[in-house]
Amino acid sequence: MENHVFESVEERTFQYQDSLPPLPVPSLEESLSKYCESVKPFLNEEEYKKTCNVVKDFGSGIGRELHQKLLERARTRKNWLEEWWLNAAYLDVRMPSQLNVNFGGPAPYLEHYWPPKMGTQLERGSIITYYTLKYWELIRREKLPVHKARSTPLDMSQFRNLFNTCKIPGMTRDKISNCFKTESEGSCPSHLIAMCRGKIFSFEAVLNGQILSPPELLRQLSYIQNICQSGRDGTGVSALTTEERTRWALSRDHLISLDPRNLSHLERIQSSLFVVSLDDECPHGSPEDYSQITKLGLAGDPTIRWGDKSYNSILWRNGVFGSNCDHAPYDAMVLVALCDYLDRNIIASEGRWKGSSSVRELPDPEELVFTVDEKILNDIALAKAQYHTQASDLQVANYAFTSFGKSLVKQKKLHPDTFVQLSLQLAFYKLHGRPGCCYETATTRMFYHGRTETMRPCTMEAVTWCRAMLDPSSTHAQRQELMLKAFTKHNKMMSECQLGKGFDRHLLGLLLIAKEQGLAVPEIYSDPAFTKSGGGGNFVLSTSLVGYTKVHGAVVPMIHDGYGFFYRIRDDRFVVACTAWNSCPETDADKLCRTVFQNFNDMVQLMVSPQL
Repeated sequence: MENHVFESVEERTFQYQDSLPPLPVPSLEESLSKYCESVKPFLNEEEYKKTCNVVKDFGSGIGRELHQKLLERARTRKNWLEEWWLNAAYLDVRMPSQLNVNFGGPAPYLEHYWPPKMGTQLERGSIITYYTLKYWELIRREKLPVHKARSTPLDMSQFRNLFNTCKIPGMTRDKISNCFKTESEGSCPSHLIAMCRGKIFSFEAVLNGQILSPPELLRQLSYIQNICQSGRDGTGVSALTTEERTRWALSRDHLISLDPRNLSHLERIQSSLFVVSLDDECPHGSPEDYSQITKLGLAGDPTIRWGDKSYNSILWRNGVFGSNCDHAPYDAMVLVALCDYLDRNIIASEGRWKGSSSVRELPDPEELVFTVDEKILNDIALAKAQYHTQASDLQVANYAFTSFGKSLVKQKKLHPDTFVQLSLQLAFYKLHGRPGCCYETATTRMFYHGRTETMRPCTMEAVTWCRAMLDPSSTHAQRQELMLKAFTKHNKMMSECQLGKGFDRHLLGLLLIAKEQGLAVPEIYSDPAFTKSGGGGNFVLSTSLVGYTKVHGAVVPMIHDGYGFFYRIRDDRFVVACTAWNSCPETDADKLCRTVFQNFNDMVQLMVSPQL
């Protein structure tokens, strides 16, 4: 039973790549003007005046020179930002990435055919793995339809990084290893890695040109589980991927020096399609709801996932699923597209395999046994200890608001994404008594190799509206008028960001040019307004709309006293995954979620004419 809704006949997945326009460089004057606007909510009058002078000096001095150099760079590259962004946002970062940078989340399959049920882990897991392999095959054959904004093709290059991809730690900079090839480009590794109880196994997912069927995958996963349940747990080498990046690079070098087979094991993991994580020893019992699944997706057992792999598919004992993904090679929309495909196929097949139950003769999975010494065992123990300390500090609230959804909001002529963002601004203001500098993802996939731009929802229009909502003397009409102004401003900024006219990446580019030229860091970046408004990765609210499907995900906060806030929008509901750190006394993910939901009702009421 195949669901062909995702298969393209006319167009090839990557056919428009070379004809996509280059990423533009915005005008310096416009970027600096927008930057000044964006810092205003966080400064008093005197501070604002000082910052405006700093920005003015930058624009007429060193900024102009740096901008010219950026324009020169853009003349020789179709995407002037791509390499810089990858390095600055991901590969140069030294903090542990598995918990701080990776994204993870729950799968929606428990909503229909697969509610939690013990004893279903491997059977369901083999079906999920099969459809994931079918998706890999779609991309290999370039049959995955091209994403479009109305009729404009969007960049599809990130889909090349979903499979056969892994980050490799370096002393000062990591690198990405990608072994994926389309059929027209040649052969592509087709083995899977499965992890269970600290052990690592590898097996071929394709036999004689055909991917393994669910009964065949079940045979392989059962074999692995039986071995793991009958012997001692493995050493849990994969926990090293949770370490600070330079420490992991040092451990990896030592591991390789112990035995040449260790390097071939690492290369086998790196080139594999993806990792299947069999979570048999979940310390809190198997997760039952979205909050528990999300928490364990982000911060579960480090010995059964490879933190640097582009995709870890996690299977819990009670037949619910989650994922953990390295963020460096792609953004969340790639995983959302895969999981939506899986979800639709499970619905189409009613959660059962209806094909042949026969199993071909298969070679047994091979266990990858690393040679370790006292130093590596000690490194693993330290990695696990620091990881568990941070993981236990994570608070996750993943809730659904079901009173209404996109349909009602659109009836009120409001943009649903802006509706959530302004509700979040109001919630933060209510709980913390101040504006919350906020990062919202805006896609730049209209351009060659485009990824994201920062859209900053904390505008003066939003803040003015928040103050009116908390001022008992403001009228219904005043509040409505101010809210609509905030909506208009937000929608305009989002549109500009998607057209390559945001300013955050532009400012990053100018800073990186200065660094490459060995120049002093310009004052605009050391001015307190830069950090106060979220610059340099200091956003209190780190947010993203993960789309209009049933698929969800989450990230941890960007800073210790901040929040991660991912949400999805359906016709009849809004679903939010909010994260915070327990050790921060000021933040509470649960409270922020509930306040956002209260605001939804208040905002819809604002669009109802008051009773005279």
